[in-house]
Amino acid sequence: MSRREEIDVRTITEAEIPAWIRALNTGFLRSPAVSDQEITNRGSSILPQRTLGAFDTGLPHSRPRSNGETPIIATFRSFPQQLTTVGGTPVPADAITNVSVTPTHRSRGLLTRMMATDLTAAKDRGDVVATLIAAEYPIYGRYGFGQATTATEWTIDVSRSGLDPRWSGPTDGARIDLVDGDDVRKLGPDLHDRLRRTQPGAVSRDERWWQINTGALILSGDSWKEPFYAVYRSATGEVEGLVSYESDDNWGDVKQPLNTAEVNWLITVTPAAERALWRYLCSIDWIAHVKTGWRAPDDLLPHFLPDPRAARITTQADWLWVRILDVVRALEARTYAGSGTLVLDVTDGDGLSAGRYRLEAGPDGAICAPTTTTADLTLNVGELAALWLGDESAVRLAALGRVHEEREGAAVVADALLRTSRRPWCPDIF
Repeated sequence: MSRREEIDVRTITEAEIPAWIRALNTGFLRSPAVSDQEITNRGSSILPQRTLGAFDTGLPHSRPRSNGETPIIATFRSFPQQLTTVGGTPVPADAITNVSVTPTHRSRGLLTRMMATDLTAAKDRGDVVATLIAAEYPIYGRYGFGQATTATEWTIDVSRSGLDPRWSGPTDGARIDLVDGDDVRKLGPDLHDRLRRTQPGAVSRDERWWQINTGALILSGDSWKEPFYAVYRSATGEVEGLVSYESDDNWGDVKQPLNTAEVNWLITVTPAAERALWRYLCSIDWIAHVKTGWRAPDDLLPHFLPDPRAARITTQADWLWVRILDVVRALEARTYAGSGTLVLDVTDGDGLSAGRYRLEAGPDGAICAPTTTTADLTLNVGELAALWLGDESAVRLAALGRVHEEREGAAVVADALLRTSRRPWCPDIF
């Protein structure tokens, strides 16, 4: 019997959730010890029918588990999600998370087997795309995922910002108030839904997200420090922004405050709210620096400051990765500022989305259908995902050799159709 045949990849049972969590913790270099609290709190989000484990059935009998369990040596989980496309339409997504392989079983094709199982089920279920946040860059391109958004973090040097240190709040009738976690759980979901209806790349948040991010649900092993929460209300009293932030306690040698405010998340639905909340964070006594958390790469923030150089980019990296499962529905779901026709020859190593597709798009909508017409562009399904939310340039990908023009000038046509005036952004990690 081969080693592949000795490793069984399948969905887990309810009874196997504790062992699966132990394997997950091991893969992510956390303590493998699992408490009853962690089983209850982390296990409550696990859908066994969408949770895969790799079981080593060939473990030598000289080393059996004391509880009789077959060891789980790889983990993989997905859950239902909605992803906002260009124009604001949400599409059903297969959100992938908790992917790990135990160090003793690396490079045996376990991720490939689990990924194939999950993506096939997602396509059969009718999901338009699959999504994930990649811990490492090189892994997921070979499964048809493409980098769809980028995230940027700035650190603001408040003393260099040029802002008036005497600022005490909005002067246009709006107001900023400190609130608690209970308030955030009441106000946040509606505000976030308003944001994601207009933000390409944003994903849905369930009640559990708000519980975890306000301390109502604490996963065992995670330390919880209650953050500060501030809400921005417009002059009419409407909630237009929320921020969660923390501060360290750092004082210089001659008793000067050098504290840093670190933003956990900040969401707004108007530029006025966004400007006011950043201004508020930079006006807090003792705060010398503000770390912004993950923002869109074209965030307005630096230019809210009189001196944009005071906001220094400290991290910039790939963020949301997308795998298109249904090319027709994906291209028809989004909107297009211009008009044009494009024939795409899409290659897909897994065969899930391969084909030639004719896209006729305009401001009034789009029609996409399989075709035998000569292709304008040939590209991998991962490169199509990179173009789909409007962040990447077909001209740039052609220069890199990742998109091939079958008709001269087709990449320029693709950019005119697919690129967006603002870059997509995913505010979440999952």
